[in-house]
Amino acid sequence: MNKLIKDYLSITFLIMIICWGTLIVCSINGIILKDNPLLYVPYLIGGWSPTIASYISLKKNNQIKGFKDWIKHIFDFKHNLLSYLMVIFLGVVYILPQIFISGYESGFPLYAIVLMIPIMLIGGGLEEAGWRYILQSELEKKHNFLLSTLVVSAIWWLWHLPLFFIQGVAQYGQNYFAFGISVLGLAFSLASIRKNTNSVCLCVLLHCIVNSLSGIYIINENIIGSLVTSIILVIMSLVLVKINNKKKIFN
Repeated sequence: MNKLIKDYLSITFLIMIICWGTLIVCSINGIILKDNPLLYVPYLIGGWSPTIASYISLKKNNQIKGFKDWIKHIFDFKHNLLSYLMVIFLGVVYILPQIFISGYESGFPLYAIVLMIPIMLIGGGLEEAGWRYILQSELEKKHNFLLSTLVVSAIWWLWHLPLFFIQGVAQYGQNYFAFGISVLGLAFSLASIRKNTNSVCLCVLLHCIVNSLSGIYIINENIIGSLVTSIILVIMSLVLVKINNKKKIFN
């Protein structure tokens, strides 16, 4: 494990443990997030821990010059149409099998996705400044795509664990293992985008699309639906990487 990965993971988990650990203690003592607006501060900072750690660790290791340089590396919009279509395709593949297999309850109207995607920049999308920008890329320098993505999936899954013990958040009371299966499929999708386009921005976009769709189609908990969806996503991601390795259709 190189120094950049060590710095990134240690900062990410330190911030997360302090912030979300505080909320777990509060939750155990009956102090609920939704009843105490001030608790949203540590909740949000904990969620931003991969993003905060990205900037600190990259700056510490002289990988970026400053904040503007960091932003420039994340928001690279110049990609061909096929690259954007791949992002949309993977977003659709993520939600459709779950809709048909698990069923869903209606959330926000579909047209709300236009507003929800920008909002989800701070609601999960900017995690990609760390998980895919740093962790996935650095692991692939020494390991193959498959192994690197499996490792990122496991770490990403573990990072979410405290949320399942905080009353008032979406993950509370849900099946952590079913969630892990979903994380696996999404991790492969995001890794394939990073691999095929070398873009962090397109990873951010898919993350925002997935989070937005989850607010529009509130999927019923069903481990079979999660499993089938993840198998499809893993296969499609590996196929897309193989195709791009031969024909270089994405950039």
